[in-house]
Amino acid sequence: MAGIYIHIPFCKTRCIYCDFYSTTRSELKKRYIHSLCHELEMRRDYLQNEPIETIYLGGGTPSQLSKEDFQQIFDTIERIFGMKQVREITLEANPDDLTPEYVQMLADLPFNRISMGIQTFNEATLHLLKRRHTASQAIAAVEHCRKAGFQNISIDLIYGLPGETAERWEYDLSQAIALNVEHISAYHLIYEEGTPIYKMLQQHRVDEVDEESSVSFFSRLIDCLTAAGYEHYEISNFCRPGYYSQHNTSYWKGIPYLGCGPSAHSFNRLEREWNVASLDDYIEGIENRKRVYETESLDMTTRYNEFIITSLRTRWGIPLTKLKEEFGTELWQYCLDMAALSLKNGKLTEKNGALCLTREGIFISDSIMSDLLKIDYD
Repeated sequence: MAGIYIHIPFCKTRCIYCDFYSTTRSELKKRYIHSLCHELEMRRDYLQNEPIETIYLGGGTPSQLSKEDFQQIFDTIERIFGMKQVREITLEANPDDLTPEYVQMLADLPFNRISMGIQTFNEATLHLLKRRHTASQAIAAVEHCRKAGFQNISIDLIYGLPGETAERWEYDLSQAIALNVEHISAYHLIYEEGTPIYKMLQQHRVDEVDEESSVSFFSRLIDCLTAAGYEHYEISNFCRPGYYSQHNTSYWKGIPYLGCGPSAHSFNRLEREWNVASLDDYIEGIENRKRVYETESLDMTTRYNEFIITSLRTRWGIPLTKLKEEFGTELWQYCLDMAALSLKNGKLTEKNGALCLTREGIFISDSIMSDLLKIDYD
């Protein structure tokens, strides 16, 4: 089984914290869609006839596209790869784009999952982040999706934002729970170098939250959402039973995927590819049948390390039998040896034949992962 990721780089405006590749040059949209479909055609053999199970349109802001744009993309995927075995088709969307009319249009297309970036319900912070929606628009967007028949809705939250307090984070969590959506992703703000908010931090126009507060926010996130019936199935992701993100889970389980569009990554178990992060270079390359991309061959150690990092992030953990089968006895034994201390002190546990983080281990997951990684000193 495999997945397809489609990158839609267009945004009306750019949020100050985002470091994903995006552009406001919407005049290139039609030309881009044509190139995107052409890339799908050019790379029809990349997945080696693996049946497609998930399709994910991310960005950027995919909800900037029209029905005709979406239809062109789906027609191309259907013709080249087939969609009979597709179980999940996700659209990332901005809340202010999800008007009743737009949502009904989406319901007439193959989408069966909507993921919207709400980030916070605090109006002043939304304004600071240059988000285009208001808190009331976010709430209304969920209602519009429900009325149109969508039964799988995900929302994104960000914590550790400038000026964050325990009370403000508590309010965001209570509002999110009240929406009764199937899935919630919550990420700590990262001040990525090169973003406007990073520049503001350097200029002391905003302050980074302290480590103690960050830990407290994360702890409260886990407590509130699990008490509300959500399963904590990945470090940053929570879902109602059975509603985990199938597409994102494929990344964590090492399932192959094809990524199309500027900056999109692809993975076929042995190699990783990524397209150029430039709309002009991307379009020109596709039009001239000379796709601009880079590739990386993944040796045994690199694949082992990625397996450790991605598996341990999830509630399913590192499957020990699969680890031994794919990487051999030596790396299997190395992993067990390096995990011994964390197993002893209760940061890791063995469950259903897998090494899993405990509640205490989640808070120091980066350190535990680092302990299990193999470093070659050649």
